[in-house]
Amino acid sequence: MKRKHITGFLATALMVGGLLAGCSGKEEATPASGDSKPKKAEFTFRLADNHPVDYPTVIGDKKFAELVNERTDGRIKIEVFPSGQLGDEKSVLEQVQLGAIEFTRINSSPLAEFNDDFAVFGLPYVFESDEHLWNFLDSETGTELLDGLEASKMKGLAYYSSGSRSFYSTKPVKSLADLKGQKLRVQQSKVNIDLVAALGASATPMPYGEVFSGLQTGIIDGAENNLPSFDSSNHYQEAKNIILDHHQRMPEVLLISQTAWNKLSEEDQKIVKQAALDSVTTQKEEWAKWEQNSEKKLKDAGVTFTEVEDLNEWKEAVKPVIAQYQDKYKDLLDAVDAAK
Repeated sequence: MKRKHITGFLATALMVGGLLAGCSGKEEATPASGDSKPKKAEFTFRLADNHPVDYPTVIGDKKFAELVNERTDGRIKIEVFPSGQLGDEKSVLEQVQLGAIEFTRINSSPLAEFNDDFAVFGLPYVFESDEHLWNFLDSETGTELLDGLEASKMKGLAYYSSGSRSFYSTKPVKSLADLKGQKLRVQQSKVNIDLVAALGASATPMPYGEVFSGLQTGIIDGAENNLPSFDSSNHYQEAKNIILDHHQRMPEVLLISQTAWNKLSEEDQKIVKQAALDSVTTQKEEWAKWEQNSEKKLKDAGVTFTEVEDLNEWKEAVKPVIAQYQDKYKDLLDAVDAAK
């Protein structure tokens, strides 16, 4: 009888031990028979991007996925879904927070809803050049911004280039005065609405996918974006005038869901982070090519370009906008100034 009790106790102990081992949260598979080391975990993740397949950000996404695949010997596969296949930016972000989609590439503007400090990129004329912007992005403050998304169940991995944004319209725009009274589409953010109002125009928040029809029907007179987006969206077919005021330089951000990040071992986290940073060079090179090609294509299509030679009038007009946020973003703006 004692032997039966002992046998039963051992069986129960082994079963409980097995259950505990199965619930340990480790992502490593059971080693094959005879193997001395556990087999490393394998994953297949998805990366969403709303731009076309040949757009610079998508090329950056694919370089990132390629580097992760190479450096994990194929254990971690990242499938890139361009052209909004997995949904618009808002719905994708929600799914990233839930862990339903593992990666996305998104513009920094909507991220201000999750980390208010990202609104600094929307402040007009605070970055004088791409070099100035990248000095800031590569600084400790730039890294802290990416890390600050963790509170919203996301982790920023790297910044991608997005050039500068300027205004384009179906009406002639050769000066600041020409913008007055025009209905201009903006991204949904208070800074953008305040910016357009300060310049004398009427801000019209609208989903990006509705801008082309809005230009066609006259619901809006114009919008604002970088040259590659002005080109790839075909907005130039309706809006034949662009004034290069470079009012904003808003980077793109490559993100991973905190849920997916937590599944990775510390070694794999380092691989994913470094692959993201290493993909930036490819993305920036492609961006530079696209900007040049887009400018030529747009001019060949009859788009009238006007370069603002003196921004003083424009900067003076938006001083109330800067003043409104000066105290709130004092430390960030000090870091921006230090990056010049």
